Amino acid sequence: MTLQAEQAEGIDKSKENYRKIAQACISQWVRDFKEGNIKLSSVEDLKKLIELDIELQKYDDI
Repeated sequence: MTLQAEQAEGIDKSKENYRKIAQACISQWVRDFKEGNIKLSSVEDLKKLIELDIELQKYDDI
């Protein structure tokens, strides 16, 4: 039982870290877009980051 709890805690910590990374990337993408460094042809990257962030949030309540 302890091993499962430790594993679950490790998974939760990893998800938390991945969400922080995804959110930082999204923020950077928005800044770059506002500065004109990103053209609309590369919106696919932002879409993938948002989808990743949403996917990671789905399992927060489990």
